[in-house]
Amino acid sequence: MPIETYEIAFEAEQQGMRLDAALSVLLEDLSRSYIQKLIMAGQVELNGSVITVKKYAVHCGDKAAVHVPEPQSLDIRPENIALDIIYEDQDVLVVNKPKGMVVHPAAGNFSGTLVNAILYHCRDLSGINGVMRPGIVHRIDKDTSGLLMVAKNDRAHESLARQLKEHSIARVYHAVVYNNFKEDSGTVDAPIGRDPANRFKMAVTRTASRHAVTHYKVLERFGDFTHIEARLETGRTHQIRVHMAYIRHPLVGDPVYGPARRIPGVETQMLHAKTLGFIHPSTGQYMEFDSQLPEQFQKFFDWARKR
Repeated sequence: MPIETYEIAFEAEQQGMRLDAALSVLLEDLSRSYIQKLIMAGQVELNGSVITVKKYAVHCGDKAAVHVPEPQSLDIRPENIALDIIYEDQDVLVVNKPKGMVVHPAAGNFSGTLVNAILYHCRDLSGINGVMRPGIVHRIDKDTSGLLMVAKNDRAHESLARQLKEHSIARVYHAVVYNNFKEDSGTVDAPIGRDPANRFKMAVTRTASRHAVTHYKVLERFGDFTHIEARLETGRTHQIRVHMAYIRHPLVGDPVYGPARRIPGVETQMLHAKTLGFIHPSTGQYMEFDSQLPEQFQKFFDWARKR
């Protein structure tokens, strides 16, 4: 039995794309190689029938169902790892994730993750995202710190996931980027997909991409650096990092999308999920949480202001 089934309706943007490529764009949590394995294993249906041809050219209006089977011999163990819990009740958990911690297990990395820590703390979590990602509604990069919401039951998970899809959840990040802005605020509305030249990176591209919008506001200027607030309207992989690099303001400390430059006190990308707001799944009340910027930010501010 599958632990999860994704139902996809292909639109004009996917017309003519290979089936495996189109699915990898729309299902960001699944790699293209894994999707190819699912197709060959008969775990993908197209218009109601099993398809095993990964090179099939998608047509607008095609409907696919992707069945993700339960991993074999997988044992995600609870681990006694300290958590910075901002809020908790019977439905949701809000955690302030430190930089350097992976959110959920993956191949070759089954311990030390946020999921391992949450399983020890909660024991019971939403099973909607399966064994690998219990309770995980959204995620942030390993080297991005900040607030994450976790669902403790399926009903809460469905509510929070729906809010994410409707773009009604407030997700505000703070970042330090290169170069000065001419304006005090702005919006980047540019589609994001896999970089055609490097499949390990994301990029602004019109090919096999998804709609992505980031709103930003200048908080403080440091000459050739700027402290900004970035508010997500959509939530694509590496969205803020890609959008800032696209407008020539890459994140300080970003080893993938930024310049290879050493800044005193900066160990990783300067990006923190500072504010998180959502409608509580049970009470219907809007709740908003805030977190302090990591020490790395303050060290940078002290250095930059002295310059």
